[in-house]
This record gives sequence, C-alpha cells and structure tokens, in this order.
Amino acid sequence: MAELRRGWTTGACAAAAAKSACAALLGKGFTNPVAITLPRGQVPSFSLEASEQGEGWARACIIKDAGDDPDVTHGALICAKVSHGQNGLRFLAGEGVGTITKPGLPIAVGEPAINPVPRLMIDAAITDVLEGHSPDFDIEISVKNGAELAKKTWNPRLGIIGGLSILGTTGIVRPFSCSAWIASIHRGVDVARALGRNHLIAATGATSEATARHLYGLPEADCLDMGDFAGGTLKYLRRHPVERLTIAGGIGKITKLAQGAMDLHSKRSQVDFAALADMTGHPEAAQANTALEAFQIAGTPMIEAIAQQAKAVAEKTVRGAVKIEVIVIDRAGAVLAQTGF
Repeated sequence: MAELRRGWTTGACAAAAAKSACAALLGKGFTNPVAITLPRGQVPSFSLEASEQGEGWARACIIKDAGDDPDVTHGALICAKVSHGQNGLRFLAGEGVGTITKPGLPIAVGEPAINPVPRLMIDAAITDVLEGHSPDFDIEISVKNGAELAKKTWNPRLGIIGGLSILGTTGIVRPFSCSAWIASIHRGVDVARALGRNHLIAATGATSEATARHLYGLPEADCLDMGDFAGGTLKYLRRHPVERLTIAGGIGKITKLAQGAMDLHSKRSQVDFAALADMTGHPEAAQANTALEAFQIAGTPMIEAIAQQAKAVAEKTVRGAVKIEVIVIDRAGAVLAQTGF
C-alpha cells in the first residue's frame, strides 16, 4: 500500500498567506511560491491561488491541501489580509473564521478563533520579511464558505460562532491520525469544566447521543462526540474530571469497551465472541458474526452484563476521578441496558 500523503493545517496556510501579503504590503511584491518554517523545522512552500492589494493593505490566498486526510477544510481557500496597524500584531476574524463565545478554550472570549500556535506561526512568518520595518500589523484571516464548513465541526458546541477555527500545533496534517477529533473531545471537556457543567454524555454516535440527551434533558453542549475514541475521552477526563459521565453507545462498540478496547473502530478492535459465550453461558454465541447476533442468542442478561463490564473498564481507566454510567442503545434509539451511576 502506498504511503498516505501528509497535508498542511489551516494555521500553516494562514501563516504562508500572511507572509506573502506582508511582503507585498512592504513593497516587495507577493512572494509566490511562499515558504515558511514550521514549529518543528520543516520548510514547506505554498502556491498562491489569489492575491490583491489596495491602499494600506494586501491580501493573499492559498488553497489548503490536507493530503490524504478526510479533513473538512481540504480544498478550502484560506486568505490573509495584512494592513498597517499599531502596537504589534492584532488578529481579526474575517469571513468564515469564528469568534470565541465560551470560556475554557486556549483563546479568550471575544477573540477570533485563531489558535495560539497558528498565531505564533503567523508572527514568525511575518518577521521573515520585516527587515527593520515595524511589526505593527492587523492580520485578518478568512476562509471561503467557512461558516458552512464549521457546521460539520464541533465549533457550534464549543461556542465558536460564525465560522471555523484556525488550527494546528505542528503545521502538518497526518492522514487518518484522528488527532483533530480527539482534540475536539478535549476542548469539549475544557469548555464544560469552565462553565461548571457536572454531567457530560460521551456517545459513540448520533442515535445514542439523542437518546441519552432525552433521558437527562441535557443541552448539546454537554455532549462529547466520542465516536470510537473511548481511550482519548476517558484518559483526558481522568486528568480533567467532571462529576458524572454517561457513556452511550450501540451493542458492538460497548461490547468492545467491555472487553477492554480503547479504540472502538472496526479496523482497530474486534468483538471476542468466545469471551462473550463464556460470559453469557451460551456456547452458541461464540459462532455469532456480530454482537447484535450474540444478543439475539443470549438475550437481555448479556447486554446487562456487558454494560456493567464496560462501566468497570471505564471506571478503571478514569481511576475514580469521575462517576460513570453506561447505556446500551439499539439502532432505533431504545435503551437496552442502563447501569446507573
């Protein structure tokens, strides 16, 4: 199999666009292609997709290439407009870039959703072209159709309104690393803690989340889109606890958790049907092809035992820092088992 191609974060694209625009503003013309140095020393080059200049400002745009990662911002147009300003760099949210409205994130409420490392990358990129000029600029970052793209991300739940976040800690997108998803889970915990929320739902999918929310009447902001990342969720909560966590999921994923899996993806963990047969006392369950089929053989006692075992695994992972309950939910949204706290 060919090695998957890496790509570049929105932060790296914004930094490169800002560097080219700054060069034009200082009378040097737009740099194209434009190279920047990433936090770990790599020096990629970016081609400009568009550029324009007016009195006291210049704007450069780059199309984001996320490599072989299924990134929602792959192909997005990332632009930086640089204008003369005062007292250092001032970051502004242009079209398609969100604004922070809740505490708990690494950027203060009211600030544009341009994360700390991308801000440092933009600062460093601009410094490359200053050559004695004063580093006083307004930097407006925009993403074409960013408000629509943001609806496919966690931003609305996190209180980031109006568009996307400019992200990246290394500047590099690693294909299928899932790091962005796990980071979003962590930020969801951070925001909930900052708001004093004491009960969160970690769901493996939309149906499970909807059922658990209905049970407790919790808002969407109190729900973590855990997906397959049980380990990433529980280990972070161990270090950054809330009072109570409801884990909600379907039979297959909760069975994997009960059997000790921390990554519930079908490619990275499998149900041990022999162990299910031993646990339930139904030898024929060992021949099942799915956890649902095993349930149809062994019945409700199997689901209840799985829920309790999954709770024990989760409690062991958080080391007592969080009270845990597990709810097993079928595809129609019905509760099959609920451990309570």
